[in-house]
Amino acid sequence: MADKRYGSDLIVDLFKMYDFEYASLNPGSSFRGLHDSMVNYGQNVKPMMIECCHEEIAVGIAHGYAKATGKPMLTILHNVVGLLHGAMAIYYAYLDRVPMVIVGATGPMDIPRRRPFIDWIHTAMIQGNAIREYVKWDDQPFTIESVPDSFARAYRVAVTEPKGPVYVCYDVTMQEDPLEVDVPLPQREKVAAPSSIQADGAALEKAADLLVAAQNPVVLCDYMGRNPGAVDRLVELADCLALPVMDLGKRFNFPNTHPMDLTGSRAVVENADLVLALDVRDLHKPLSRLDEITRRSEFFVGPDCKIVDIGLDDLGISKWSQDFQKLSEVDLSILADTSLALPELLGRCRKKLDGDAARQDQIRQRYERLSKQHKDIRSKWREAARKDWDLQPMTTARLAWEIWEVIKEEDWVLTANTLRDWTRKLWDWDKPYRHPGHSLGTATQIGISLGVALAHKGSGKLVVDIQPDGDLLFDASALWVAAYYQIPMLIVMYNNRAYYNDWNHQIQMARQRNTPIENAYIGMEINNPAPDFATLARSFSVHAEGPFEDGGQVQDALKRAIQYIKKEGKPALIDTVTQPV
Repeated sequence: MADKRYGSDLIVDLFKMYDFEYASLNPGSSFRGLHDSMVNYGQNVKPMMIECCHEEIAVGIAHGYAKATGKPMLTILHNVVGLLHGAMAIYYAYLDRVPMVIVGATGPMDIPRRRPFIDWIHTAMIQGNAIREYVKWDDQPFTIESVPDSFARAYRVAVTEPKGPVYVCYDVTMQEDPLEVDVPLPQREKVAAPSSIQADGAALEKAADLLVAAQNPVVLCDYMGRNPGAVDRLVELADCLALPVMDLGKRFNFPNTHPMDLTGSRAVVENADLVLALDVRDLHKPLSRLDEITRRSEFFVGPDCKIVDIGLDDLGISKWSQDFQKLSEVDLSILADTSLALPELLGRCRKKLDGDAARQDQIRQRYERLSKQHKDIRSKWREAARKDWDLQPMTTARLAWEIWEVIKEEDWVLTANTLRDWTRKLWDWDKPYRHPGHSLGTATQIGISLGVALAHKGSGKLVVDIQPDGDLLFDASALWVAAYYQIPMLIVMYNNRAYYNDWNHQIQMARQRNTPIENAYIGMEINNPAPDFATLARSFSVHAEGPFEDGGQVQDALKRAIQYIKKEGKPALIDTVTQPV
């Protein structure tokens, strides 16, 4: 062990103080001092390095880890170029409201210490400017004495609701120079995140009045499930008032096995006289019809329907990104953390129902009616899944069913992609950890899936990644990460040999403009030649089989893969080919 302490050793002390389990990175000379300190001073333990072949995967892993655990993970990015490589993934982490601490490096800002050429092109004036519009906070401390305060604030900002990524950048000289002074660390418990925001009592009382009086209420929820305890409270509220729930999917918000789960039933929303929105950032989408050609939407909720909105959407609105969505008119807007507001709201509703036998009887009747609708919807989905059952390549619904038949007795976790929601229609989503939330844009899903799987490593859970082909091709080196770190996960390729979402847009354009629909595939197909994902996976020493176009072959292949994962503790990939829909 070296006799001297360096600035980067102090940074590692802060990493350890905050109990970071992992730090994902792609190597870079601008943090060579920090790298050495993590390996030798910190012994590569808490945090342990997760080496990635691309910065988007490094950020994506931290994204998925945070979705699965609710805790921030470290990501370390090489100066300007590494930051720019990771910028897209950082933007998606911001959109998804996940906590993350991103560490960067720059300089030397001291010109006489810059190497010719290379240090100049990799140095920027306040490097965080590149991503400032889509991180919660960024800082570039100028002295080593400033580092503890800066890092403590970064962590505090990242984990304060609404959560999000933060960025702190360290000069290379600050990392590499010996520590000449004693720099005390802050007391973690005294710089912790503030308590969450509770709702105004009078507003909750009014919300309870509206809920108890409503004849056809409905609940919309989106990010609420980021706090698993809120899911249990919503179940209690739904049972208490016979509230049908629509889970919009940014997190696991409500079990689809519950009789009040009516996700996918537009009629329930169209007929509503009260909408309770819980952490719904975009109210307009679930309450309107969209014309895909004209891009115009029509609000379909009746003019007398009351809307109660509870959440934190008005905090942290970007001055740059339009992710805050259309401003919706509501009757009651309550700024609050739903994990605190829901128990209070539940208690007030119970109190109002106490002793009102007539209202309780009406609610029981509504519960019975909605329970039947729930069963009918589930039955229709199972029936619809059988359509074109024997097609080759298989349908997405059949793939979802074949996977479910194999994993339903396992303690499973689905990472991101939901096969166009067929997994939620056909599988039993009963616990919040089953799914950390819908997938995001192309080039994000394999990274997020790795992070979810890393979070569950050693838990005994079977982590399932339904992996789109186009997404994996953005960075197939992610398979190396899974193999090298022995991250046990079942990767099932959702291989429709196309960027079909965009292909479908071209079909719509062709129909509108009366141009040849048969030309819609141009610039969209991932075929001729078709990538061989099983061979690709094997090149990274990942167990792999396929491609399978016949759904009848899928279950046996999945069983072999799961057996391998359980025995070896390593990833496996099954390449399944589906219809391009």
